[in-house]
Amino acid sequence: MSIPPANPLINDPPEWLAKGAPHLWLPYTQMQTTPMALPIAKTDGVRLTLADGRELIDGVSSWWTAAHGYNHPHIRAAVTDQLEKMPHVMLGGLAHEPACRLATRLSEKLPGDLGHVFFSESGSVSVEIAMKIAVQYGINKGKKGRTRFVSFKGGYHGDTLATMSVCDPDEGMHTLFKGAIAEQFICELPNDAEKEAALDAFLGEHGHEVAAVVTEPLVQGAGGMRFHTPETLRKLRALCDKHDVLLILDEIFTGFGRTGSMFACEQAGIVPDIVTLSKALTGGTMALAATIATARVFEAFLGEDAGKALMHGPTYTGNPLACAAANASLDLFEREPRLDQVAAISAQLTRELEPARTLPGVKDVRVMGAIGVIEVEAIRDADAIKRRFVEEGVWIRPFGNIIYTTPPLIIGSGDLARLTGAMVKITAEMAGE
Repeated sequence: MSIPPANPLINDPPEWLAKGAPHLWLPYTQMQTTPMALPIAKTDGVRLTLADGRELIDGVSSWWTAAHGYNHPHIRAAVTDQLEKMPHVMLGGLAHEPACRLATRLSEKLPGDLGHVFFSESGSVSVEIAMKIAVQYGINKGKKGRTRFVSFKGGYHGDTLATMSVCDPDEGMHTLFKGAIAEQFICELPNDAEKEAALDAFLGEHGHEVAAVVTEPLVQGAGGMRFHTPETLRKLRALCDKHDVLLILDEIFTGFGRTGSMFACEQAGIVPDIVTLSKALTGGTMALAATIATARVFEAFLGEDAGKALMHGPTYTGNPLACAAANASLDLFEREPRLDQVAAISAQLTRELEPARTLPGVKDVRVMGAIGVIEVEAIRDADAIKRRFVEEGVWIRPFGNIIYTTPPLIIGSGDLARLTGAMVKITAEMAGE
């Protein structure tokens, strides 16, 4: 049995880690060479507590989910109350209040007539459902042959087979699967006049094959924290309308305040045909995702013919516990000044990361909402850099050539300064190697 290499940050691993680590297959990890994972004993607010009592300020919100921090009493109470009533029931032929309330509230908060909510358990699956809806929409409308998708270089939409096909094929994680996944149209984002004209011409030639355009609004997250403008989204909406192609916006990362507005598409003043949500949907407590369509899309599935229905049904779709957590999370967005907090975080990130811009090896420093990025030429030893952040008392996980923070939206200025200070300090150390 393979045992993970020793981690110099762990002096005496707890028994459960020593026994369990050889059996636990971690995500995005070369299990033979990556040191043993850090043992987490509890979470609270913006802090992770290790088994030996050390505390780390979480700079990535557990992959961007913990918008309200960890263990928020309002969400915890809502889930506890729901657990006592009904932890789960199938949505096949049945319905329950938490799912109905959540679907209604999401429909009311999203722009336009995005009012038809299909629940699932993960972001990747929500995008797959959006893709399936788009293809069947074309079939139901009599537009045969629309089975392919346009997505963009630098994009990332998940790790399942269909979502891998709309990720950037050259970004590295999914290149092994060429030939096993469908080939889609990967284009340049229309962020200038030349690229807009190129996409216009492309859709003019291939629009009859295209079910939908898929993109992340304002920020391409896992593809490198690449930013684009609201104007780019407006161009995409206009081109999709011109060529009669659906627009899917993947707001899994950008939704729920991360970019400075409740949903990123609001900054562009556009309404997608389908939007996907997950990550911060439950405030980082339960697995839940949603695929939400406009009336135009939904109505294409209605009729006397049962074959026009959407034949999809994850077993735990609309899980009551997860919906209760999401409803409680929406309560907090309504009751507490989250977007004001994002604005304050954005200003502090801009101010405190700027000194890194002049360091050798730094390509760019950029901030949008509660996202702060230092892009460097290269990170030669990612494990060593991650250890340095832990030694500084923070949890930050660079990827590729990106050092970034996406802190919980409740973070105080002192804790945020610890994160930004560590980012600038360790970037400077890298420059001096």
